[in-house]
Amino acid sequence: METTTPQQRETFRCNSPENLGEFQLARLNQLLTEILPHNAFYAEKLADVKLPLTSLDDLAKLPFTFKDELIGTRENGDLANNRTYGVEQYVRFHRTSGTRGRPMVVLDTKSDWQWWIDAWQYVLDAAELTSEDRCFFAFSFGPFVGFWSAFDAVTSRGCLAIPSGGLSTISRLEMLQHQQATAVFCTPTYALHMAEVAQEHHIHLDKLPVRRLVLAGEPGGSIPEIRDQIESAWNAKVIDHSGATEVGPWGFSNPRQTGIVVNEAFFLPEFISLDTGTPAAEGELSELVITTLGRSGSPVIRYRTGDLVRPSWNTPDPCNFVLLEGGVLGRTDDMLIVRGVNVFPTSIEQILRSFPEVVEYRMTAMKRGAMDALMVEVEDRKQEPERIAEELNLRLGLKVEVKLVDAGSLPRFEGKGRRFIDARKG
Repeated sequence: METTTPQQRETFRCNSPENLGEFQLARLNQLLTEILPHNAFYAEKLADVKLPLTSLDDLAKLPFTFKDELIGTRENGDLANNRTYGVEQYVRFHRTSGTRGRPMVVLDTKSDWQWWIDAWQYVLDAAELTSEDRCFFAFSFGPFVGFWSAFDAVTSRGCLAIPSGGLSTISRLEMLQHQQATAVFCTPTYALHMAEVAQEHHIHLDKLPVRRLVLAGEPGGSIPEIRDQIESAWNAKVIDHSGATEVGPWGFSNPRQTGIVVNEAFFLPEFISLDTGTPAAEGELSELVITTLGRSGSPVIRYRTGDLVRPSWNTPDPCNFVLLEGGVLGRTDDMLIVRGVNVFPTSIEQILRSFPEVVEYRMTAMKRGAMDALMVEVEDRKQEPERIAEELNLRLGLKVEVKLVDAGSLPRFEGKGRRFIDARKG
């Protein structure tokens, strides 16, 4: 069951910055009291830190946590190093996708999992879902955390939760029709793929009762061109969501807003300027750093997410947490410097999705001599890659090789799309 009501969550979001800061400081000190000295990982990292913290400004005295530090050894089953308790106290097992190195196993206690479910209620509020909604999960339900917590969150709200793990795309579309689902949970990539398959089988998505798509796993839900394409195909509103196995469900959008807000009731965000390494200013390109306010079994303190964002505290909505304009803009390790121009894969995606005839694409970064270079493969119904190359040149200020490939030759994805291949390393 939900531990707070929508009205209580709305009141909390409308708190003054001062009241919010006091709450966050209290929750952080509570977390540190709970995990120390039992958590060996943080007992060592925080050995020289005087507790309790007297101000959120003291947070800067704590060391950062990096993903490489968390990854355990194969000998211990790849269990993350930041566990507080013995394995026997945990009830949930999830593993990172492994798209950026060796997979990492993250465990949650019963109370940790309730913390996940409670954090998800803010996402469901944004999606305006009620107990009358029928929520369809186009997700495999493997060891990746994906929508596992969302599934439990919608059931705690009283919604009908419809799983579809193991089904083909056409079978999922048929189930969507027959069960009259009103909300779909999936990745942006898979929402587009379902639309592609529906068109091939003369299924009219825009006639279905689906009114919300809750998207996660990729940045596409906050990229206007991708969001508009999905909303047009489905005749439904997109709610973007961001999270990570090792962090939790930290961000969400709403139907009337672009970008993502950080759920500051459950997470304490910081923003590190890419240019200076100091706290970022309004709208500055920065790396998102997150501290969990809860999840004592697997906490992260000042975790360097690697997500690139532009924070905005000056938003027109007074009842808002910090807004990330454009959502997650890219990853620190995905940035290319092509002939002196900083380029992120999401920037390329945004341009490619402005061409409705581009069905699928793949980007490959490579080295040409000492310099980064980029090549883009496209399935293009118009078979005119030159116009795409011209648009990339116009909007990015650099020439990108665009190669036409056969229809259906590029891979399709149910989970996280892997459209960016970094061939510069190793």
